[in-house]
Amino acid sequence: MHIIKKYFVPFPIIKQILRWLILSAPIAITIGLLVALFLWLLDWATATRWTNHWLIYLMPLVGILITFLYKYWGKKSEGGNNLIIQEIHEPGGGVPARMTPLILTTTVLTHLVGGSAGREGTAVQMGGSIAALYSKWFKLNHDQKRVLLMCGIAAGFGAVFGTPVAGAIFALEVLTIGKIKYDALLPCLMASVIADFTCTACGIRHTPFHIELINKRVAGNSFLSFDVLLLLKVILAGVLFGLTAKLFVLVSSFLKNKCNQYIKHTWLVPVIGAVLIISISFLLGTEDYLGLGVNSPHLNGVSIVNAFSNGTTDYFSWFWKLLLTAITLNMGFKGGEVTPLFFIGATLGNTIAQLTGAPVDLLAGLGFIAVFAGATNTPLACTLMGIELFGSNHILYYASACFFAYYFSGNTSIYHAQKNAVLKHHN
Repeated sequence: MHIIKKYFVPFPIIKQILRWLILSAPIAITIGLLVALFLWLLDWATATRWTNHWLIYLMPLVGILITFLYKYWGKKSEGGNNLIIQEIHEPGGGVPARMTPLILTTTVLTHLVGGSAGREGTAVQMGGSIAALYSKWFKLNHDQKRVLLMCGIAAGFGAVFGTPVAGAIFALEVLTIGKIKYDALLPCLMASVIADFTCTACGIRHTPFHIELINKRVAGNSFLSFDVLLLLKVILAGVLFGLTAKLFVLVSSFLKNKCNQYIKHTWLVPVIGAVLIISISFLLGTEDYLGLGVNSPHLNGVSIVNAFSNGTTDYFSWFWKLLLTAITLNMGFKGGEVTPLFFIGATLGNTIAQLTGAPVDLLAGLGFIAVFAGATNTPLACTLMGIELFGSNHILYYASACFFAYYFSGNTSIYHAQKNAVLKHHN
């Protein structure tokens, strides 16, 4: 009986799973509800700006308001995603609960006036701060709190994009480059699935994306189920996606450093940033690079959705979104980087497809996930995201693009709190 109990009846494992389910479920439900509210508010802010173009001229005032909110009420909330990652690595002063209302409000305001920002950062920050609050209520030790913070990241990510499996792996993979700890695997998966279910149950519908099935085999080689020439094009694209991710990180770092060096009054930083954003948009003659960028107010405008078809982007659409997003997020405004990275990758993929003759929808989808993989050093999560968003038919292409983007993005990241366990290459 002792042998059966020891080797065949995993009571401790079942007990542990139930324990984490009980701990993570209320956190995931809360985060799912908050993400649903956030996505609804984003849709409202976007639609309102599209019908009231004059709102973009309020960007300098909104930037000043955001600066003072964080200065006088934010405390450590300014640390954002990096604060959560640091707290997981080493216990510090904790993640403040006020991070949730602050980032929710300021992100919606940023989108209302046309700032080029995303939503992942907001969802993850809400997830981390809610998880920290529940951990305090539950009186957990650091190891338990660490796992719940990772659950908060997974829940926020999984719910905001509708990709629960990618959300769980992202929470594990984003902490340390080249190393994954699996002790939080099941709790993160449970939290991500519950949060996504909760968000969807509130009536939130995520934008669908579609890539046509490619069944072409190499002539005379029935054992090859992929197109070798297309795979070579995908690898080349993956290299370019990685270099673009590195460019985004470098431009963002450059802007932040120069602002700290030359602009002494913090309230002036978002004012200058707003003037730059409005001026560049005016010179380009379009507002397509403002806001989230998933859809465009114009039928043939530049957007993530339209990047999956021919003739909707020019060769430098990706660069303008990169520039405006770097200005927005490093000069006083709030939001995430990931959806703009989707935009940058999808439009760059569209351009590469036009130049190489590769399928536009496939290259746009690969850019969508691969630039993100390079900028966050999460190639596994992004490969799984490709499967969840586009289907599993092209998994070899997803993995090739994400893995090459990861290596060619260098030892950089949009999250400076990421630790380096293994260098991708030595200088």
